[in-house]
Amino acid sequence: MSKKKGLSGEEKRHRMLELFHQKKDVFVLKELEKMGPKEKGIVMQSVKDVVQSLVSDDLVETDKIGSSTYFWSFPSKAINTKMQRKKDLMQKMKDLSRKSLELDSELKKVEMSADEME
Repeated sequence: MSKKKGLSGEEKRHRMLELFHQKKDVFVLKELEKMGPKEKGIVMQSVKDVVQSLVSDDLVETDKIGSSTYFWSFPSKAINTKMQRKKDLMQKMKDLSRKSLELDSELKKVEMSADEME
């Protein structure tokens, strides 16, 4: 008798995002709570938390129209977000590399002046 182990939070997030990208549609929370368990094995009680975490990470878009809140995420947005993140990280890496070279140069100058004082 093996106990069925629950999904990790990250696995739930991945599966829910996959659901959005496969369906390519706009949903209300009730629809997601019905589809999550059936199609992706995510328990109904955790669907709301998973969707909210995806919204807070800008992986899922949301909009409140009237009394309903709609959620959606399309593959093209995910690709664009990842490409922008890569671009930002590459720029940050260049900046840090340049800063590292400047600090190395400054360190050598300080070491040389310390040697001259001795």
